[in-house]
Amino acid sequence: MNRLISKGVAGFRIDAAKHMWPNHLMGIYADLDSLNEKYFPGAQRRPFIFQEVIDNGKNEEAISAFEYTGFARVTNFIFGTELAQVFLRNNPAKWLVNWGSKWNMPQSEDVVVFIDNHDNQRGHGGGGGVLTHRDPKRYKMATAFMLAHPYGFTRVMSSFNFYRFISDQGPPHNDYMSIKDVQWGNDFSCGCGWICEHRWRQIYGMVAFRNVVHGTDILNWWSKDNYQIAFSRGDKGFIVINADVQDLNLELQTGLSTGTYCDVISGELDGENCTGTIVKVNGTGYAHFHIRSRSDDTMMAIHIGEKIGEQRRVTTLQH
Repeated sequence: MNRLISKGVAGFRIDAAKHMWPNHLMGIYADLDSLNEKYFPGAQRRPFIFQEVIDNGKNEEAISAFEYTGFARVTNFIFGTELAQVFLRNNPAKWLVNWGSKWNMPQSEDVVVFIDNHDNQRGHGGGGGVLTHRDPKRYKMATAFMLAHPYGFTRVMSSFNFYRFISDQGPPHNDYMSIKDVQWGNDFSCGCGWICEHRWRQIYGMVAFRNVVHGTDILNWWSKDNYQIAFSRGDKGFIVINADVQDLNLELQTGLSTGTYCDVISGELDGENCTGTIVKVNGTGYAHFHIRSRSDDTMMAIHIGEKIGEQRRVTTLQH
């Protein structure tokens, strides 16, 4: 591992960490070098480490994710299964007001979070019960919430297609078994068997949202009935999600400064124009949102980096 660090590696995923004694892992991590300053100049930084610890929070196994926190991050498998229940409308979205450790999950600084991963989207590694690219509408809502909320260190999935009942099927390949190149169209979406969720406009727009609002708190929480929610991230961003069967059509307090913003779910800022929906925030911070329940994208999000008439912020990737 130190040899890899010397060559510029910045971190490690520890597979099957739950099958290793925590104190042994702590001993290994303690002997790791700081990152190579040739590639990471400035103050010495430790490698980023996260550990695969499958724990669904149901006390079905002897090993708990909490045994592996405090010295490295762990994979939070509860995260995706609980959000799936919300966006499948089996558990009210309004209860997400206290989303995080109060849902029997580790502290934010101890976890890597995801909607699905290579195991559980196939029914392995903690089982199924998660949203995947096969249910794109709900998957995009759950991913948007994940990227808008400050809990955890987020990871976005990028998949290839596989037959439902052949879960060990490999990636798209040519006749002589070499892996097919990724091909994409003008909208950056992939083809030839590649799914590439990270290229979906709704997802990469929310990755930028997360970078812009990094370090801010949740403010202006709002909910209506069970499945319509909204909140701001400080005075930098605002998101509205309509998981209900009813349309959402009203004014909400965004916490943002007055001006015209581009919704990053439907488009982006292009010069002085929006390629998607325009949202106007008035002098008191309110803006009107109309989200039809039957539309493909049942959420809207705005942030200060997509505001017309101001210099666009260039942000450093944080998550």
